[in-house]
Amino acid sequence: MNRFSKTQIYLHWITLLFVAITYAAMELRGWFPKGSSTYLLMRETHYNAGIFVWVLMFPRLIIKHRYSGPSIVPPPPAWQMKAASLMHIMLYITFLALPLLGIALMAYSGKSWSFLGFNVSPFVTPNSEIKALIKNIHETWANIGYF
Repeated sequence: MNRFSKTQIYLHWITLLFVAITYAAMELRGWFPKGSSTYLLMRETHYNAGIFVWVLMFPRLIIKHRYSGPSIVPPPPAWQMKAASLMHIMLYITFLALPLLGIALMAYSGKSWSFLGFNVSPFVTPNSEIKALIKNIHETWANIGYF
């Protein structure tokens, strides 16, 4: 194979778009008064875009294991290939874990939220200690994603 399939390319760019929307929504949220309609829109956009990133990872994983990517010519040193592979794995774990942490954060907060206009109620007993721990992990991990 001398190039990625059109499906791989499409999924790559649509995932990047939703990752960018997820980050942008959280950053833009801070520009508006807490509780305002625009603030709430940014928050809901963050939640929904994050879920879309999570959903997109499954077809990406299936396609990645079904079709290999093109070879790099000339081949880089083995250590660079291993580093690239490790980074790829870390990105996949991040894009699968962060949305799940976000969902858990909302659940342990005891807050309902909206996914594509459908109300999602908390599915666990609210717990402020667990919420604080998950929030710290989610925010720290997401902030590391900037770098």
